[in-house]
Amino acid sequence: MTDTGGGASDDTLEPPHLSRLAQLTSPPEPNRDLPSAPGPADEEALARRRFARLLGEFRRTAVLVPYDDLGSLWTADFNGVRWICAFSDEKALARFARARGDAAREWTYQTILGARLLDVMVPLLPGPGGVALDAGSADGTLFPPVAGIVPDEVAVDPGARTDLGGIAGDLGGTVDLGGTGTR
Repeated sequence: MTDTGGGASDDTLEPPHLSRLAQLTSPPEPNRDLPSAPGPADEEALARRRFARLLGEFRRTAVLVPYDDLGSLWTADFNGVRWICAFSDEKALARFARARGDAAREWTYQTILGARLLDVMVPLLPGPGGVALDAGSADGTLFPPVAGIVPDEVAVDPGARTDLGGIAGDLGGTVDLGGTGTR
């Protein structure tokens, strides 16, 4: 085993470092502090707290946003919402490119802070917009255009919405957000 300068060398392997964002999108470990059979209200409150932590981490994290052929941020339209496609790392972007059958093309991207995407870029979109993080992957997450996620002036009234279901959606590889790469 090679010592990388972190002190004395030993034969134990450290687990690979995952980004905090990747850890938050992974399935949660059982919480020993919860009652054994939480009711629906407890489950909803827990889901809201988890999403709030994920949203906070996303806002503080730099993500990769690919450009389309016209030099605009890559977006996709789904259910009347324009989604900016963002990726937690190059591996996630590469998986997306392979799933689209576009792995051979050069993918130009910009690193943008999640807060800037939600607060500055989403309001510039025509119509309702949000951010799709790691689209097409099992860990994909939607940050929809609702108050508390995007600025209030571009948030959609949740009472009028039926297509996003709850506070955030799970892409889970079931939604095609491949997009056209156009504005």
